[in-house]
Amino acid sequence: MSPRPAEGSGGELAEEVGDSLAPEGTLRGVTHAPEEASGADWRRTHTCGELCSEHVGTRVTLNGWVDSRRDHGGIYFLDLRDRYGVTQVVLREEVADTIKIGPEYVLSVRGEVASRGEANRNPGLPTGEIELLAEHVEVLSASEVPPFEVLDDLDTAIETRLRHRYVDLRRAPLQRNIAHRSRFINAMRRAFEDEGFLEIETPILTRATPEGARDYLVPSRVHAGNFYALPQSPQIFKQILMVAGFDRYFQVARCFRDEDLRADRQPEFTQLDMEMSFVEEEDVWAVWERVLARTFSESMGVELSVPFARMRYAEAMERFGTDKPDTRFGMELVCAGEWAATSSFRVFRDTVESGGRVMGLTVPGGAELSRKEIEALEAHAKEYGARGLAWWKPAADGGAGPLARFTEGDGAPLMELLGAEEGDLCVFVADRAAVVQRSLGELRVHLGRARGLVGEASWDFLWVTHFPLFEPDEESGGWTSSHHPFTAPQDWDLGGEEADPAGLASRSYDLVLNGWELGSGSVRIHRSDVQQRVFELLGISAADQELKFGFLLEALAHGAPPHAGFAVGLDRIVALSLGLENLRDTLPFPKTTSAADLMCAAPSRVTDAQLKEVHIELGAQARSACDATDGNA
Repeated sequence: MSPRPAEGSGGELAEEVGDSLAPEGTLRGVTHAPEEASGADWRRTHTCGELCSEHVGTRVTLNGWVDSRRDHGGIYFLDLRDRYGVTQVVLREEVADTIKIGPEYVLSVRGEVASRGEANRNPGLPTGEIELLAEHVEVLSASEVPPFEVLDDLDTAIETRLRHRYVDLRRAPLQRNIAHRSRFINAMRRAFEDEGFLEIETPILTRATPEGARDYLVPSRVHAGNFYALPQSPQIFKQILMVAGFDRYFQVARCFRDEDLRADRQPEFTQLDMEMSFVEEEDVWAVWERVLARTFSESMGVELSVPFARMRYAEAMERFGTDKPDTRFGMELVCAGEWAATSSFRVFRDTVESGGRVMGLTVPGGAELSRKEIEALEAHAKEYGARGLAWWKPAADGGAGPLARFTEGDGAPLMELLGAEEGDLCVFVADRAAVVQRSLGELRVHLGRARGLVGEASWDFLWVTHFPLFEPDEESGGWTSSHHPFTAPQDWDLGGEEADPAGLASRSYDLVLNGWELGSGSVRIHRSDVQQRVFELLGISAADQELKFGFLLEALAHGAPPHAGFAVGLDRIVALSLGLENLRDTLPFPKTTSAADLMCAAPSRVTDAQLKEVHIELGAQARSACDATDGNA
């Protein structure tokens, strides 16, 4: 009896990529006919995920990697794998004895397709009805013993996987993810083309301009002491394209930011960037809603509900404590300021009197939580700035918990305010508004996931609008742009000469999906005088404006149309479309959280001669750090 290959070994991938096969079932681009070719012709006629009962009796050639091997008393079986699936190959003893085969060897196998019979079929694989009776096997490439098995469910350290990414990428889940990424991005491209947009490339080597993160710098060999910067986004160039009359631009753009990493961020990333002329916010939103609806439909068979919901920034912060709210569940923040102002709990009362906020959050069924579990919630809130977490298990007669003695006599009104019932848990934070909102907002998300409040998968898109134009810069004591300095203000006069930057609203907007920010956009400043005034409010002197942005200001002074745009992070939206929160498994060659490429061992040292060519000399501290790294290598 022929054994079945392991379940989940990649055959299901064929369904994911079936549209890359020609209608007659052969691989596109294959034009040779093995029956007419010489015996040395090893090129494949079919993929390893393609053959079925219709091919029984056909002579074919497969190429792929050895997935597994089995010896059954003189008859040898192996599973041959490529990115399309797995096919079982039968090697008779006279064939097996002529060749040495190991795991992950690359083979060309020629033979006849045979039925596996009713009893031996594997319904878990698209190729489970057949097997290939090998007549000739050629080793195209031998393999050293792989560092780990190529398994769907792999329990191997991520460092090992990234060090040997070329092996890791052979696993079916990763190949499905990469194939999905390709389909998703190409569907988005087609949608923008059909909307009348032109794909235009913008420079990678450009000049350093402040956009909110550190630039990656590239020294110039021919301009001694000068540096290019890798773009954080194509922002300025796409605005100049609008000035130049290309009224509908898009680009799948590679961007770079030298900042601390986390699960949803890489030092180099891809975004789909777009810009439109003679439009307002509503026009941009409508285009993106059509594009995303088409993209999800074509690449995933998912039908999105449009138009997407919209919410002002101030409302999002008040209800959810974040500008990227997960609206798939309730449990919203509630202002308890009026009650706190007259409360006998002095901490609450003093906070309100000093201009702070007291807000609460009701956890449905949370009365079941133990004191230890509530203390863990307090520790979580403290990670985001809260000094403590007051709690109450409500009841009309006062309830239980540290706040119970302060609620005697007014338990029922407070329960009504918080939307609480007996059996729930109410938690409170008292502090500055920013601290209260952030700590309770993060606690809400934590509780929503921990208590299973999110429910089944859904696609809750949300436009968050009307962000502040500026926010305080704690380091300088001045102001910084909430998004970037090219964002148009709601009031083109910027409130006059004596305006308070804290009160200025912008025409920026974010797109949020299930609590994750997908991207940002805005109506842009198309007037040179307004752009200069915004730079002034940001503390950028006239000389620095000319030095860093002179070419933009000059362009805006030469007939700039009103324009607006948006960019979505493709790495992030692809990950979310696959149900992943870590971007790593949607990227072929990701970096670690220290921005290192373990496979290539990058970043790396270069020779003194190379440094001299670009007019750089390492300081003592940098050289010492490099020497220490070399010593630990």
